[in-house]
Amino acid sequence: MTYKLICSDIDGTLLDKNRELSQMTIQEIQRVSPIPFVLISSRMPKAMRHLQNRLGNTSAPIIAYNGGLVLHNNRILHSAFIDNAVLEAVIFLCEKTAIHLSLYSEDEWFVPEMDFWANRESENTKVIPIVKSSKSVLSQWKNEGKGAHKMMCMGDEAEIDVLYKTLENSFSNEIMLYRSKPTYIEISHHSVSKKTAIDVLLKNCYPTFSMKNIVAFGDNYNDIEMLKAVGLGVAVANAIKEVLQIADKITDTNKNDGVAKTIKELF
Repeated sequence: MTYKLICSDIDGTLLDKNRELSQMTIQEIQRVSPIPFVLISSRMPKAMRHLQNRLGNTSAPIIAYNGGLVLHNNRILHSAFIDNAVLEAVIFLCEKTAIHLSLYSEDEWFVPEMDFWANRESENTKVIPIVKSSKSVLSQWKNEGKGAHKMMCMGDEAEIDVLYKTLENSFSNEIMLYRSKPTYIEISHHSVSKKTAIDVLLKNCYPTFSMKNIVAFGDNYNDIEMLKAVGLGVAVANAIKEVLQIADKITDTNKNDGVAKTIKELF
């Protein structure tokens, strides 16, 4: 099979132990150019563009928010907001707890305060959020006809467990819930996934390619559908067992340049 497109998750897959792109990763991705290399992540676009800059592939599309927002040269190819009624309910539920609620729409990230969680995410993603109460953000979005591409709840694992079960029971037809860590819940529109986003990409940017022409890399639950759909689904060795079980190939860990090693091997 001829592979013509590479898609990669970021955190836990592409980045090294310092949450950076290693020199080997940069070199290998640049070496195989002009094969498009597409970043596909739960991150916001702003937290992905500095990585594109380092890779020297700023003209490649970006798949953000687990597929909730697909961009190419700043043109929106696909966008799926969470209904504001769901956001209102999540705000109400979080108010009764110590859980931090981050709200994301396009390239904006809102936090109620710069607490431990906001500071840690900011350090990890190299993005500074806007401090604004969740209720004010909701009011603003209602007036603007906008909504959240992603909500992220962060806090004590026991409180996160309870919130996850409540949201799953109440809104399973409207939102997609994803535990990226025991202390995190990432929430997106129920219709989106990394696979559906790749479908958008193929239709709009690479109409002569098929899923079979794609190599994809991942490590976590939100990568499973994508890895199963593409021509070659590659798991890094540090991936969760559910990903390791469905992968076509297992490479080295993210900390040991697993993505770069497989690119070198295949191309």
